[in-house]
Amino acid sequence: MSRPNIIFIMSDDHAAQAISAYGSRVNVTPHLDRIADEGMRLDAVYCTNSICSPSRASILTGTYSHVNGVSSIWTEMDYRVPTFTEVLGRAGYRTAMFGKWHLGEHGTSLPRGFDAWKIFPGQGEYVDPPMIDESGTEIMPGYATDVITDLSMDWIDSVDGEPFCLMVHHKAPHRPWVPDEKHSHLYADGEIPEPATFFDDNASRSKAVRGVHMTIADDMGADDLKTEIPEHLRGDENRAARMSWKYQIYMRDYLQCIQSIDDNVGRLLDHLDERGLTENTLVVYTSDQGFFLGDHGWFDKRLMFDQSLQMPMLVRWPAEIEPGSRSEAIITNVDFAATFLDICGIDAADELPTSQGRSFRPILRGETIEDWADAAYYRYWEHDDPIHSAPAHYGIRTADHKLIYYYGAGLGVPGASGAVFDPEWELYDLRADPEECRNVADDPAYAEVRSALEAKLAEYQKRYADEPYAGPETPRPAWGPHDAAAVERVGALFARIRAER
Repeated sequence: MSRPNIIFIMSDDHAAQAISAYGSRVNVTPHLDRIADEGMRLDAVYCTNSICSPSRASILTGTYSHVNGVSSIWTEMDYRVPTFTEVLGRAGYRTAMFGKWHLGEHGTSLPRGFDAWKIFPGQGEYVDPPMIDESGTEIMPGYATDVITDLSMDWIDSVDGEPFCLMVHHKAPHRPWVPDEKHSHLYADGEIPEPATFFDDNASRSKAVRGVHMTIADDMGADDLKTEIPEHLRGDENRAARMSWKYQIYMRDYLQCIQSIDDNVGRLLDHLDERGLTENTLVVYTSDQGFFLGDHGWFDKRLMFDQSLQMPMLVRWPAEIEPGSRSEAIITNVDFAATFLDICGIDAADELPTSQGRSFRPILRGETIEDWADAAYYRYWEHDDPIHSAPAHYGIRTADHKLIYYYGAGLGVPGASGAVFDPEWELYDLRADPEECRNVADDPAYAEVRSALEAKLAEYQKRYADEPYAGPETPRPAWGPHDAAAVERVGALFARIRAER
């Protein structure tokens, strides 16, 4: 068999709990489910920094944020760190990237090492989006999800027998959740189920988490809802009713955006069938991170709770993957690059020497790897940002427990606050408390568990050469943007946003 093709489809902020293959209570996604039915559903795939740009940099390079330089949306990728698509290009693969790139200051740095690319500037627009390629900027008529799929299928048609790697990166369902007209009738009855933790008071959590500006009730505004809050829902006494009203609008728009993704995934899969490419093409569907869909009363991501941490991942490759298979092996987005290279017959250790990940190709075949990682290490750097106020933290997630340390400092990350908070710990027993509602970090009954997890956390930090926080003198990575004027612009922008709050 000739070398396999790769189609890597990635949406933005698509939570696993909004895919019916993962048991969604809120929507049905038949075309995404088709990938799961004809391939594998991976149930324990986690991002290593739950925010758009860092996750994308980790996927491309197989490295953590402190290695590739992308700690936040305001930092640039260190272009000395190679990407797996560059390696594939050198190995004779045709490579292309269409859609959301979002790497570099304001997302305006350009892709490198691709034969073809066309990307959104920054976050991109949903309708008639401007897109950039090597010839300049062009307005692309239509709805963004359709446009990206059209560009992708046209490019596949241009490849003449060579193996290829195609990155299909959708903007949807990222905020502000603008659906297309075709799906505007869906979920209009206002009966989308609320999650079990919708009215969670978060009483046992750290002060840092209780202070985030991510609540549907108080932090989701008119711009998100595309309408003003009615007078009868304003005021503290109407908070619960206002929260439920906002949730229905938010979820209606969010799910309508996802329905367009699902339709377009179906179009792409059908196109592979028509071209006779299905058998020899690895198709991956994922999102750059998870998203809170009213869980614990929140929207957005950033925090280490599973709704934000988990990346959906559906993989189809008839040559090796058993239809309808499932895996609970712990995988992170740092493992993707090594896996894709392995599938293409390339040893990441030789061609991607900076990679901190490991190929999970045997797991896709249904095999057990005896010394596979038993935990995922996570670190969020963008401390106390002016919009969401999410705290910097790191932690470890095993199959049974999760330990999180909010160390309370920005360490000079562009966009992070200079405020310093008292350090706090959280510990969750994921078997007894799968919804992560009861912090047991200070419970004497969990003292031994906490001690073992702290040791594992230190082990994983050493493995990935990530410096733990040890006070104000902790060494700081040299984050981009490295240009002094750019740093000043970012600082001025965030100062203005904070002042307006």
